[in-house]
Amino acid sequence: MTAEEKTKIEERIVDVLKTVYDPEIPVNIYDLGLIYKVDVKDSGDVELDMTFTAPSCPAADFILEDVRQKVDSLEGVKNATVNLVFEPAWDQSMMTEEARVELGFE
Repeated sequence: MTAEEKTKIEERIVDVLKTVYDPEIPVNIYDLGLIYKVDVKDSGDVELDMTFTAPSCPAADFILEDVRQKVDSLEGVKNATVNLVFEPAWDQSMMTEEARVELGFE
């Protein structure tokens, strides 16, 4: 897989991640800064590291499965693995400017 093909897949992954929401927060998980890593391998396998705003997120299982299914369905992706991580701990500085404005932090 070429670097250009990987970049296109990464762009499609970001687009699809922007369609995933925590039911309690009106901002998508990508703009919230919950995605720490998107790694597209030459094989077409994708590994994502993500976190939640709080370790006890009641919608965690639903959100993780939504991310996995949506990324897995993309053309060029063979298999998506979503790792739940809590290091570094999430904080509001990880949000995009748009997310901070939407949530009233700016």
